[in-house]
Amino acid sequence: MSPLSWDGSAPPSGRSECTRQIATGIPGLSLRATAIGAHAVDVRVTGGDRRLLVEAVPLEPEAVHGAPMRVRVEWRLPCTGATALWTPVTGARWLPPSWRAPRTASLPAGAPVGSLVGAGDAALCTFAAGELVGPVSIGEGVVEESGEFAWWVEHEAGEPLRLRLDLTNRHFAETIQEMAHWWASLVEPARVPAAAFEPVFCTWYASHLEITAERVERLGELAAQLGFTAMLVDDGWQTEETSRSYATTGDWQPAAGPFADFADHVERVRTLGLRYLLWCALPFAGDRSAAGRRFAGQLLARLPELETAVLDPADPAVRAHLVERLSSLVERYGVDGLKIDFIDTFARHATDQRAVAEGVRALLVELDARLRASLPEVLVEHRQPYLGPGLWPYATMLRATDCPHSAAENRQRTTDLRLTAGPLAVHADPLTWHPQESPIEIAVLLQSVLFATAQVSVDLTGQRPEQLGALRFWLAVMREHVELLQRGAFRPHRPELGYPLLEAWCGTARAFGRYAPLPLRVEEPWELLLVANADPDTLVRIEFAAEPGRLAVLVQDCQGATWAETAAELTDRQFAVRVPRGGLLTLRRAQ
Repeated sequence: MSPLSWDGSAPPSGRSECTRQIATGIPGLSLRATAIGAHAVDVRVTGGDRRLLVEAVPLEPEAVHGAPMRVRVEWRLPCTGATALWTPVTGARWLPPSWRAPRTASLPAGAPVGSLVGAGDAALCTFAAGELVGPVSIGEGVVEESGEFAWWVEHEAGEPLRLRLDLTNRHFAETIQEMAHWWASLVEPARVPAAAFEPVFCTWYASHLEITAERVERLGELAAQLGFTAMLVDDGWQTEETSRSYATTGDWQPAAGPFADFADHVERVRTLGLRYLLWCALPFAGDRSAAGRRFAGQLLARLPELETAVLDPADPAVRAHLVERLSSLVERYGVDGLKIDFIDTFARHATDQRAVAEGVRALLVELDARLRASLPEVLVEHRQPYLGPGLWPYATMLRATDCPHSAAENRQRTTDLRLTAGPLAVHADPLTWHPQESPIEIAVLLQSVLFATAQVSVDLTGQRPEQLGALRFWLAVMREHVELLQRGAFRPHRPELGYPLLEAWCGTARAFGRYAPLPLRVEEPWELLLVANADPDTLVRIEFAAEPGRLAVLVQDCQGATWAETAAELTDRQFAVRVPRGGLLTLRRAQ
């Protein structure tokens, strides 16, 4: 472990370093660049209006050290008015001390972006690095001695270190999304079909490994009737074992017992109107698999507690095996897509982070080419925390990591992903609930992921009619307004409070998710307004930017039944209406 640095600067490297202070003309901003293992550093700063692009390159490598050159950019600001530190891996929004261990972002895990947020959701400083594949070390935190907030970003030299800084005090979400737009200009365009934004039924929480062709087909019948358009068959299709073990992963062939004729089974599910997706744990070769024996010498690590090993993606034979097996699921059995799980595990067990990151990219490039050759609109799900822009061309959906039963956590995770997922569809972790859960609470679960694609995983055969009613109603709302809710402009509020208010707009349609007793402000123009109330406080207060005039008002309960319906002529900008928890308010402006 590197020695801690108590003054907010990066830990000493023990190598030759050359540092330059950089003048920016921005009051309070201190910026410097350092070449590591080199005797000079070249820096170029462009931009204006408190938005900078910093490019740093080390020069004149030291002669005696064999390690590659590295380059680092450090900056700091007075930590005044700060309320939260936003990072793409959902967690506490506290302001950490600068001596906390740095995080690492690379193609298999994380993303090199962050934002120091102030009062009113203002971005005091948002940053992003332009490295898409290799590891980037990121330090960030409060300097106790000076009261400043300090950052440093460092990577291995090859390409210049490109760093964008935004100190405009605009809404933090706007600045983060602009960083994602910048990333999009650096990668191949992602090809995301409309099907990626449609609701998915997943078998995992509902059944775990206790799945058979018959059970999947029965769940599929019920799911199709509720409005789902895809069936994701999770762990269990490839094994006859039912314990929570990964010992049989790696071969990626259907288990003959529970899935005797897999192609016919897939076709029966697809006949229901459902696309068929399969789970694959890409890094794993289990202790009781043929792949585990074959690749015993091509591993990054053994994980005895999981009864599996982690394959080395830098090995061409490993990549060829995985590409062949996963592609055959589409080519031979007719599945519509894959859930590719645990990509971040490669990074966690890598001794050479860059080599493994390059290996993961090569694997995904080869797999993507093979999949799209047979199915151009193939669906591919990745999962938080492997969410960086270098992965965008090889995925269509990005799912929140596991948070069963937690509406608040699912809301926060999907919201964070919406800011950095670029063109990909953001999916919720599958919603699940106890058999005795109330329809209101089921509706609240769905409302919490209103601005993402819903995934659900419960035993549909055991649900009461009123439970299914809540599920059917909110899935219908999500599908009807998919452009507004998932593809429109998106603005979350108050990250330090867990996003108690979410907002989206598209054309003249607007939507709010209300998760706390907060007033809403509706900007112009609008003709349709949706408000999903997930809070026990039923009095929804709205402030309009302009007098709305004549309105059609519809209030529905958690199952879509009409709770109140009226017409109102508003000559005031203030409006209050009762909306039950789990319910929906719809306002339509008269033409």
